[in-house]
Amino acid sequence: MKTMKRINKIKMYCTTAAIMISGCSLLSSCTEEVVIADVNESQYESTDELLGYLTDSQGKHLKSEVEFHSSGELALYLNLTKKSSSDCMVSVAYDESVLEEYNARNSSSYALFPKEQTILPQEPTMKVEAGKQKSSPLLMSFTSDGTLDADSRYVVPLRISITSGDMNLAQEENTRLIFITDRTGIPDCNKESGVKILSCMEVNDTNPLNNLSFTLKKSGKLLTDFLIMFSGNMKYDREKGAVMMKYNNNVQALLDGYDHYLKPLKDRGMKIIMGIMPDHDGSGLCNLAPETCKEFALEIKAMCDAYNLDGIFLDEEYADYGDYNLHLTVPGFVRPVASACSRLAYEVHKLQPEKDIIVYAYSTIYSLPAIEVDGRTIQSGEYVTYAVRDYGVSSDLGASFPGLPKSNMGVYSQEYTGRFIASKTHLQWMVNNGYKTHMIFAMDPYRSNFEYQQLPSMQDIAEVFFDDELVFDGVKYPKDWE
Repeated sequence: MKTMKRINKIKMYCTTAAIMISGCSLLSSCTEEVVIADVNESQYESTDELLGYLTDSQGKHLKSEVEFHSSGELALYLNLTKKSSSDCMVSVAYDESVLEEYNARNSSSYALFPKEQTILPQEPTMKVEAGKQKSSPLLMSFTSDGTLDADSRYVVPLRISITSGDMNLAQEENTRLIFITDRTGIPDCNKESGVKILSCMEVNDTNPLNNLSFTLKKSGKLLTDFLIMFSGNMKYDREKGAVMMKYNNNVQALLDGYDHYLKPLKDRGMKIIMGIMPDHDGSGLCNLAPETCKEFALEIKAMCDAYNLDGIFLDEEYADYGDYNLHLTVPGFVRPVASACSRLAYEVHKLQPEKDIIVYAYSTIYSLPAIEVDGRTIQSGEYVTYAVRDYGVSSDLGASFPGLPKSNMGVYSQEYTGRFIASKTHLQWMVNNGYKTHMIFAMDPYRSNFEYQQLPSMQDIAEVFFDDELVFDGVKYPKDWE
């Protein structure tokens, strides 16, 4: 259909723009990244039609997210697929019916962010001047009255209308959702530099409350921003014929004891993420058929809802595909391929667009390719929030996750059992090159290397990433559950 071809063409242009924003400085490298992303250019309609589409300051096309204390802001841009001989302009309006239609279409129940707290310019328009392909920013701002639930996401629904010019908008481009989190009134972990520290903890041995013991002297904020619980498992239930979530006794104890083990972290602004990893039974992140991905995404949503989780961490290890070859005997499975994980991540994002999806760029999911959904090409950078390299690996993730901002790429991940500890030089290289995501694995103050490896490493993180001094209050939380 022509409408779908229009959308495909817009996706191609958005992918290129997002990659450029993510840090490409040379035309040759940007071109190379687009090729590696496996975009099938044969699907794009060869046409002279001029199409318009919206992006935000991070190049995000499908949606935008804003998290703030007291107030926040967002910049939107109108882009054209090619230069126009005349000015092209759209208007932007807050329209409640946009969210009503979205909730009805997706069986969701997102609430409106109040119109009176959404501030649009006096003339809310974006204009691309003749001979150009991108408008000046339309700056929106958001204020807080302190009444919104800090653990909920709210939506600013916008309707986009053409006011002048010879361009067209595909149906998908006529609306835009901005997901708002108002953190006013509670502490947060956001530091001025913007660097996010992901604490992936081996919770079989370690109490997650240990994250409370490490703060920064100047800001008083926690050193770590995310707790990744390592790990929940995916398991194929052969009696039910469904892929389910499974938790060992340690993970289940923490979930059951949410108010004691996890809520204190949430109350300080940390996000709680559940690891999802195969469990040696032939089912994995990379062999689920599209329909099975949809069903498992519902299972993941139920988990996040039940335990007030902020997202998931996808880790493709221990699937043991070759021992079972489920795709040969069981309906709902496919031959293991990275695009199956792309589809799963997309389905999770579709059901819970406000949740974080973090990918451990390792094994089969070292790279997530583009996927086709209802005739549309969607790149992994549109639904993956963060991607992190294996321990000590520093190579850029732009080609592996097209559209993912460089700030959300994690390199030089550290393994606090001693396998890899990043040096100050490594950390400074990250700062110099714009990488603002960093994972530490298996932090545990009871481990023998705490004083001579873990603690010095966290001190380096505080100094290099935050220009601050680490404060360890001396409190160590033991594993106190059975």
